[in-house]
Amino acid sequence: MESHRLVLPEHLSHYGFLFGGYMMKWVDEFAWIAARLDYPECNFLTIALDGVEFKKTVRGGTILRFVVEKMKTGNTSVQYQVNVFRRRPDEDEIEEVFSTRVTLVCVDSDGKKTRLPR
Repeated sequence: MESHRLVLPEHLSHYGFLFGGYMMKWVDEFAWIAARLDYPECNFLTIALDGVEFKKTVRGGTILRFVVEKMKTGNTSVQYQVNVFRRRPDEDEIEEVFSTRVTLVCVDSDGKKTRLPR
């Protein structure tokens, strides 16, 4: 799955760079959407983000591209690799700025783990 996000002024710190919390929110959201598209009958909760590392800064006006790929499927959980790339409108260069693996677990209406459908 692939999605895009425009970094707006409300996403920036007083230094003019993207707050890391917004990146984490978007990564979590896009991994959840991918899981939901793969398993529409499941309810998911995020249980882990592995190796969170911000590799490059991101300024306002940057277009971020989120690439989400399913990596591993277990009995009750699924893991996605999320890579984020930046491209500023005035530049042609595309650079990876963030990557992590997100693990989500399928839960029932009581919040207890339940098997993923086959």
